[in-house]
Amino acid sequence: MILKKSLSQRLLTVCVYLFFISFSFKPNSLQAQSQYDLVIYGATSAGVAAAIQASRMGKTVILLEPSNHVGGLTTGGLGATDIGNKQAIGGISREFYQNIKAYYDKPENWKWQERADYFNRPNEGRSREGEDALWTFEPSAAKAVYAQMLSEAKIPVVTGQRLNRQTGVKRNQNRIQSITMESGETYTGNMFMDATYEGDLMAASGVSYTYGREANSEYGETLNGVQANYYTITLKGEVSRNAVHHNFIPGVDPYVKKGDPSSGLLPFIIQGGPGIDGSADKGIQAYCYRMTLTDHPDNRIPFVKPANYRELDYELLFRNYEAATGPIEKMYHYGDPLVPWINTPMPNRKTDTNNQKGFSTDFIGQNFDFPEGSYEEREAIALRHLEYQQGLMWTLAYHPRIPKQVRDVVSKWGMAKDEFTESNGWTPQLYVREARRMISDYVVTQKDCESLVPEVEDAVGLAAYGMDSHMVQRYVDHNGYVQNEGNFEAHVRAPYPIPYRSIVPKKGEAENLLVPVCVSSTHVAFGSIRMEPVFMVLGQSAATAAVIAIDNNQSVQEVDYAALRAKLLEDKQVLSHKP
Repeated sequence: MILKKSLSQRLLTVCVYLFFISFSFKPNSLQAQSQYDLVIYGATSAGVAAAIQASRMGKTVILLEPSNHVGGLTTGGLGATDIGNKQAIGGISREFYQNIKAYYDKPENWKWQERADYFNRPNEGRSREGEDALWTFEPSAAKAVYAQMLSEAKIPVVTGQRLNRQTGVKRNQNRIQSITMESGETYTGNMFMDATYEGDLMAASGVSYTYGREANSEYGETLNGVQANYYTITLKGEVSRNAVHHNFIPGVDPYVKKGDPSSGLLPFIIQGGPGIDGSADKGIQAYCYRMTLTDHPDNRIPFVKPANYRELDYELLFRNYEAATGPIEKMYHYGDPLVPWINTPMPNRKTDTNNQKGFSTDFIGQNFDFPEGSYEEREAIALRHLEYQQGLMWTLAYHPRIPKQVRDVVSKWGMAKDEFTESNGWTPQLYVREARRMISDYVVTQKDCESLVPEVEDAVGLAAYGMDSHMVQRYVDHNGYVQNEGNFEAHVRAPYPIPYRSIVPKKGEAENLLVPVCVSSTHVAFGSIRMEPVFMVLGQSAATAAVIAIDNNQSVQEVDYAALRAKLLEDKQVLSHKP
């Protein structure tokens, strides 16, 4: 049964739109106030949670966003929440998912699908009837919930405000006094927070940081650095599967003219080998756009061939299918046997579609300059990712070199008309899986993830997802065939604590800055921490610490953990998995 959009549904849409018009505004519509207790740069999920917490604790707060998109990946298409352990999620983070449930408890919010039909479909166990929260959702639902929560907390949100990264941070010794945007607008605060995925305020403030992959030897890890071997033994003696998933089938030729190295490599393959296993590099795990797709004919936008489409960019995709020695339905032993994606069902007959297999939505090796890039360079990288992915989807759906069985599946799907309406269904939020990472007095490592170090005594949240990195680079192996490198997938057996020291700079650096997203961690540990519910948890904890520091006229490094812990527990944060 197809459910039509009701009057109440249309009114809700209008209200949400008006909210973002009124609360996402340009500097010239700001009130006279330009000084706040807490200035948050980055309206990601962490920034939203932090702003709400600071407001609830009676402080003035402003939420600044460099783009025009509020909510980061949570409103940007990542509706299939990566959890690890639902019981590890508390506070405002859990409140958000409970509000998502309340949203879908309303019959008028089921427009394209019956509620019972959705819950009777496989959804990887993320969302089940009878739970107190719902963990899968449409981007529009996340936007509506965040809009309500921000409105109730009376948070001013200013979009389109990019930090002047060269001269925009004014400091007095180790204390930030104000930050100035490219527009010239200046915001003065007692405390500051960098809640961006990129860590621009952190970097501009002179805080120690890194990016890329550390050598295994630096922190005594096994999963860091280059990971070209198919299996790695973790510190606990377990097997990590590296490059087994999300790789090419054997025998895919890497050269423009098959078998002829003199013809040159196909696009996106590096010259030379991948590097020595376990060695450091500046490679970044691949980015993509999470896609909200639908197969409902009344809500589907067919995939469109980009204007600057280059067939050669997809030659490896063609060859991967052509290299199959048997039925293509048996090329891979996991996921959809035909299609290189993971298509997780969302409500209203939509999906959260993500990368899977050897040639998919991840634009492997094309983001290395992103962490340190200028705004213009990042925009160019993001646009190239978008064009690549749009071309990929058109290719899978319509190109004659793609097997008919695949085209028949993919061409039934398309972007959702009622999501991201300003951009034909494509999210504006690039999936920045990893960029800069702070280096603080405590660096979370693989040993923390595997519970091989004493449990920290200053926990401000738990992480529970497996240690997970997407591919980093594409190379020619010793057999002369193309391979992807960088993926690892290792279990985390129990939730582990994230210490307060990892979300504040080193002592002696910025004393009034908190960093709940680009946390102090290695590439391996960040692969586990980098989940949206965890970012919300850390955002709330960081804001709580900021308020305590204000009330006691302290630096963030001097905050009394006993007081912080008491307030976090009062606000239903989960700080330990032990009874």
